[in-house]
Amino acid sequence: MTQLPLRAQLATALGRTAATLSRVTGRGDGSVIGGRVSLVLEPDLLRKLAHDRKLVLVSATNGKTTTTRLITSALSELGDVATNAFGANMPAGHVSALSSAKHAPYGVLEVDEKYLPEVIDTTGAGVICLMNLSRDQMDRAGEIWLLAQKWRRALAGKNTHVIANADDPLVTWGASTAASVTWVSAGQPWKEDSWCCPECGGPLDRKGMEYVPPGGVGTGAPSVAGENDWACRECTFRRPEPSWVLDDDAVVDPRGRRWVLDIQLPGRANRANAAIALATAEAFGLPVERALPRLREVRSVAGRYTTVERDGRHARLLLAKNPAGWLEAFDVLDPSLPVILSVNAQGPDGRDTSWLWDVDYRVLRGRPVLVTGERRLDLALRLDVADVPFQLVGSFEQALGAQPPGKVDVIANYTAFQQIRSEFGRAV
Repeated sequence: MTQLPLRAQLATALGRTAATLSRVTGRGDGSVIGGRVSLVLEPDLLRKLAHDRKLVLVSATNGKTTTTRLITSALSELGDVATNAFGANMPAGHVSALSSAKHAPYGVLEVDEKYLPEVIDTTGAGVICLMNLSRDQMDRAGEIWLLAQKWRRALAGKNTHVIANADDPLVTWGASTAASVTWVSAGQPWKEDSWCCPECGGPLDRKGMEYVPPGGVGTGAPSVAGENDWACRECTFRRPEPSWVLDDDAVVDPRGRRWVLDIQLPGRANRANAAIALATAEAFGLPVERALPRLREVRSVAGRYTTVERDGRHARLLLAKNPAGWLEAFDVLDPSLPVILSVNAQGPDGRDTSWLWDVDYRVLRGRPVLVTGERRLDLALRLDVADVPFQLVGSFEQALGAQPPGKVDVIANYTAFQQIRSEFGRAV
């Protein structure tokens, strides 16, 4: 990297000091406050820190932190990587991440969907990963079609390479103005936010279509790629042909070779994240045979999927912040285990809990369900309407203590999840 100007050096030093004090005093990991202090002294610090680095920006409604971690693990095969590993995904967090690894030639930054245009302009990142868009914190982020439109404008005229999920119509529309796009068929289980064409407003048809590898012969059965095909009924907007395809437990690369993922992170959503990560690694010249072993080393991400233990009770922690996230969490639940649900509605969660009514909770029938969190009554009403029996408890500690020794699954939204992590020393 080019030597930073003196003012920028001082700003990064003061930011690191503030971050250290935050950690020492137990106020947090310091990734936000450190960046804020640095930016007060040098408002253009992010641009200066990003200069001469090979950067990837990762944005989506769900899966940003996990995909950032997977890409970081893969690119570490090439050299040191700066990253915001704990999800501080706004400019202050990006400054902290790049400051803490100022000599790393590579950077992988998770970016909040709303801030992506600003961060693209500031950093000049060469690679952008776009995975999904669905309703989330409507009181803060607003209408997701507007987000997709902002992505389109931000990418237009930029010399960037986008890795995008072709199965999500909003992502496809947002990415389609980029100079270069690698399309990945990563799936879209949650379709409730994309039944209409973002180009003309017409209805989208979703059709089964067999996937045939380049130069290959079809099997005669629909694949994941085919099941996710879509096209507008009233204009020419349709799903682009993907060059990477998630096919059950494997990914098919652009040459038609099938790679079994066999990653340690559970569920279909994480296999989709891995497919995006492999396509990104190849954009940096890193082949699958070198990148995939690195992805298999990742066991948990900022506490997600971690199992914590207390008094013989082993609780696996799952994060779900919106309807699409709950659908992903349900996918990895063990149907034989009790489940604890915890929901808050603080600033980082969004104050509006009406999204709970968009989630189909009937999958939870037939197992013990305990409900806690600051907005437990909101969730309890939703479960009652869905005819899901539950037990209402005052705190997570009480909910865990009410279970016999053994395993239990836990699903919590953002601040509830962080509170649980804090009780166990922020296990990662």
